Amino acid sequence: MTVVALAAAGQAAQPAPSAKRPNIVFVFADDWGRYASAYAKTDGPGTLNDVVRTPNFDRVAREGVLFRRAFVSAPSCTPCRSAILSGQHFWRTGRASILRGAVWDYSNPAYPLLLREAGYHLGETYKVWSPGTPVDAPYGAGQHAYEKAGNRFNQFSQHVTRLVGQGRPLEAAKQEIYAEVRGNFDAFLADRKPGQPFCYWFGPTNTHRKWIKGSGKKLWGIEPDQLQGKMPAFLPDVPEVREDFADYLGEAQAVDAALGVLLARLAEVGELDNTLIAVSGDHGPPGFPHGKCNLYDFGASVSLAIRGPGVSGGRVVDDLITLADLAPTFLEAGGLTPPAVMTGRSLVALLRSTQSGRVEAKRDAVFIGRERHVENARADYMPYPQRAIRTHDFLYIVNFRPDRWPLGDPYRLDGPNPPTAEELTEETRVSLPDEDASPTKAWLVGLRNDPKWKPHFDWVYGKRPREELYDLKSDPQQTRNVATEPRYAAQRAQLEQRLMDELKRTGDPRLIDNGRFYETPPMSGPVDEPAAGTKKGKGKGKAKQ
Repeated sequence: MTVVALAAAGQAAQPAPSAKRPNIVFVFADDWGRYASAYAKTDGPGTLNDVVRTPNFDRVAREGVLFRRAFVSAPSCTPCRSAILSGQHFWRTGRASILRGAVWDYSNPAYPLLLREAGYHLGETYKVWSPGTPVDAPYGAGQHAYEKAGNRFNQFSQHVTRLVGQGRPLEAAKQEIYAEVRGNFDAFLADRKPGQPFCYWFGPTNTHRKWIKGSGKKLWGIEPDQLQGKMPAFLPDVPEVREDFADYLGEAQAVDAALGVLLARLAEVGELDNTLIAVSGDHGPPGFPHGKCNLYDFGASVSLAIRGPGVSGGRVVDDLITLADLAPTFLEAGGLTPPAVMTGRSLVALLRSTQSGRVEAKRDAVFIGRERHVENARADYMPYPQRAIRTHDFLYIVNFRPDRWPLGDPYRLDGPNPPTAEELTEETRVSLPDEDASPTKAWLVGLRNDPKWKPHFDWVYGKRPREELYDLKSDPQQTRNVATEPRYAAQRAQLEQRLMDELKRTGDPRLIDNGRFYETPPMSGPVDEPAAGTKKGKGKGKAKQ
């Protein structure tokens, strides 16, 4: 059972038999932050979105609704997905609220299973809910997987680079990989009954580390120097980091190309106009300071666009959205009543509205948090518990254990056996375990004692105070903590009260008995159980985080 009482969950109401229900396609890319060319138009020049090109995402946004302020419940894969699938704050999902060692509690509702019970044909390709036990439990525990056509898309740059190296023209190499995306989707469509509505999850992981160094330029023509002067303050504006981020944007463009494959196939089978399509990602970029595992916007804000039947298109919406809102949205779109236990709020009325900008006044804040990310056998490695409230004007963060290191102890790097540069760019957890290995991390770690870069290193990896407050109007990149400044005392107190009220109202275990639930094994780790997270037939090796 989860820590939160779930007796009120119940079953979703069944739709009227005669109702024509829309199909639902959810494209959800691993570690894809808020990077799409549609945002370059809404945010103005001078950002990283000036460089990326995502015509298919832009089409969904143009024909539907582009959400400028969408946020995850937790910037860590499994807890974020637990929140989406259950329609609740991640801290309400019990042992599913951590990454390594997560276990799904079936007393929690899961929108895909509710839709299946209501007659939807269910299917998924690639990553849905993992690491976790059972793998993909809230999506049917692997019963609805369609991947026999291939999974090379998840290592897009590696496979395309290999094919090109064998003499294949670049575009032909890409098309070979896209063919697998189409093949998996075709297999899913072939299994549906005539006229049966379907719910499909496409979860590519290529935007997760690793990718081929230099692939952004070689495969997509993204010049790293195009990013010069556009890097946020917490990312060193140096060639090594610009190239790393250009490669990441290349993988985002690959996701967009796969989205194009799905859109084209839906049109070919005559289902595009009857399909609700939502496109997003589970948190910010991996292996970059302030990204994944951080509650700053760079780590917690994501792309989101939705088009489909009943959606009033051509709009940009500024309401604050949490991805936990998607579960009740999909259920309501499918003619079901969302279970009362869901804390997410359906977006259906907002999608049907004709207004732009701020549409629903009640959507003026989102709540974000995190607990333990990676599983680690070290006895001194504990969760880094955080909760935050993000409004239109402020980001307020509470670090419940400021004596701990946010991403792991950086000073272990200077121990008797320091990691090599190769170790810091490979899938190893030699130090700073909650930031993925990457060329950016290796570059910054290598200069950690350089007088020029040591302050930057200490800023992004050092300990943080119990409270952080950022004035988003004057400091949109969240670089200056004003929590202790007297002129912000009233705002800080109001935000703290509102955050704590929400945590108490929704039964956050972090506030119960000094966080005992999260501070003791198995939630605090290490966990003595078989490794979980890799589906049978989906490749070898440990699950991505």
